[in-house]
Amino acid sequence: MSEVVATRASTLCFASIGECMVEMVPAETPGTYRMGFAGDTFNTAWYAKALRPDWHVRYVSRVGTDAASDALVQTIKQAGIDTTHIGRDAARSVGLYLISLNNGERSFSYWRDRSAARLLADDAECLAASVQDADVIYLSGITLAILTEDTRQTVFSVLKDARAQGKIIVFDSNLRPRLWDTADQMRRAVMRAAQISDIALPSFEDDAAAFGDASIQATAGRYGDAGAATVVVKNGPGEVCFLHQGQFGTVQLPTAPRIVDTTSAGDSFNAAFLAGLDSDQPIRTRISKAAEIATQVIGQKGALVPLDLGGWSGAQPNPGAPA
Repeated sequence: MSEVVATRASTLCFASIGECMVEMVPAETPGTYRMGFAGDTFNTAWYAKALRPDWHVRYVSRVGTDAASDALVQTIKQAGIDTTHIGRDAARSVGLYLISLNNGERSFSYWRDRSAARLLADDAECLAASVQDADVIYLSGITLAILTEDTRQTVFSVLKDARAQGKIIVFDSNLRPRLWDTADQMRRAVMRAAQISDIALPSFEDDAAAFGDASIQATAGRYGDAGAATVVVKNGPGEVCFLHQGQFGTVQLPTAPRIVDTTSAGDSFNAAFLAGLDSDQPIRTRISKAAEIATQVIGQKGALVPLDLGGWSGAQPNPGAPA
């Protein structure tokens, strides 16, 4: 029996809801870029499949019918991820973002106004069907930010019903203030998501700026008070704070030997932490293993990078992952 969820007789189904975009990553030659596909919730799904190829991983989104959308869906399929619940919209396409790097730290420029993913929750019945057989449902603050207020409420309603059916809801706040109309709107939506989540995976720097948290423990406590049973607060290279089974704790992370690109550091951490859901590993061990994976990711360029899984307990390399 796991600390969080019992293993089913059949394969665990992990459904991730959000937006995948065209990603432009700086190449070796200055001024040139390498194109790929990424997005916070997709990154977590991709790493979850890489770490747990035995899981049924599904991506829930919406794309266009153009060549870029076709290539995106094909990329997701090649990673071994279920694309059955990626809807199509002939009037829209996929968003695009460009990464700029400065000593390993990244900044982003976005083009996503006509992204079809903004309509992923327009049909409540389709959204509910996409998670009907899921054991774990994952979303982020970006998922919520790209929606309208009405469709945001649709997501909350679907997830509330899913949680009542015993499904595990996981939320990463992943705060991007520029995507919201107001800071108050962002804070309200994030805390509403926390109320219907079993696991919260926020980041201290972003949450402290948005909510005025005086300490990392205050961030963990705020999500715990809202209703999350397990909270893990990421803190860059600093000490991670967790709240689990009513107890606070911290885990000191090792220093990363090489920082090239911090894109997807949190996404990969989340995937690795969640990969231990159906194990008996203590939460401190799961956090440490998650940090090891994130350290590999930030040592390479781009959101989705090959992993050395030689020391990964219970995982085998994912055939869909790039060599």
